[in-house]
Amino acid sequence: MIRVALVTGAGSGIGRATAVALAGAGFTLALAGRRLELLDGAAAETGSATLVFGCDVRRPESVAALFAEIESRFGRLDLLFNNAGIGAPAVPLEDLGFDQWRAVLDTNLTGAFLCTQQAFRIMKRQTPRGGRIINNGSISASVPRPLSAPYTAAKHGITGLTRSTSLDGRAYDIACGQIDIGNATTDMTEAMRTRGALQAAGTARREPTIDVAHVARAVVYMATLPLEANVQFMTVMATKMPFVGRG
Repeated sequence: MIRVALVTGAGSGIGRATAVALAGAGFTLALAGRRLELLDGAAAETGSATLVFGCDVRRPESVAALFAEIESRFGRLDLLFNNAGIGAPAVPLEDLGFDQWRAVLDTNLTGAFLCTQQAFRIMKRQTPRGGRIINNGSISASVPRPLSAPYTAAKHGITGLTRSTSLDGRAYDIACGQIDIGNATTDMTEAMRTRGALQAAGTARREPTIDVAHVARAVVYMATLPLEANVQFMTVMATKMPFVGRG
């Protein structure tokens, strides 16, 4: 029987690396995102039969269409990796625009909820029943960086969603866990490697990063466990980045 995995935000960074790793682990893939040209590149890199679907996770109708296509094409869904996410400008909290706040919350948190809701509907009724949901959280949820209110609030919400999903899915053989990532090498962390990241004391310093492949392997480990086992929370981070004792 095929194992079908959906990765949101799959066109670049963590999503793309994870898609490639999941393909290597034998999953049939559905890749979703807003930029089709990046998704096509990711699909080519996986080297496997892949569904590419343009989806805006902020829009319920777009998410519903994505999951309807997955069920029509494959008949099931075994893994959802809620990875789609964006950041906001590092500006004083009082200067952050409402639209900037909404964009981050809608993408990072509401999008994950909408995908989880649709995944539940498929996973409950498919045979064999059940599946796994992995949420891309962040260490910022518990130890925020300066000037990161929308991102931190969204990722803190992801932790709550992970816990509720894990509990509500228990009766239906749906497992849910979360991976919290610190300083993976992606476009989003380019500035901290070059110009430096703002620290709690108000200074900027360059920070070490880790190859995104390490994150992808961790997701594959979580994804390939039998459903009677679950990694509830995992942290993967650069060893020497400022986290423990940050601030």
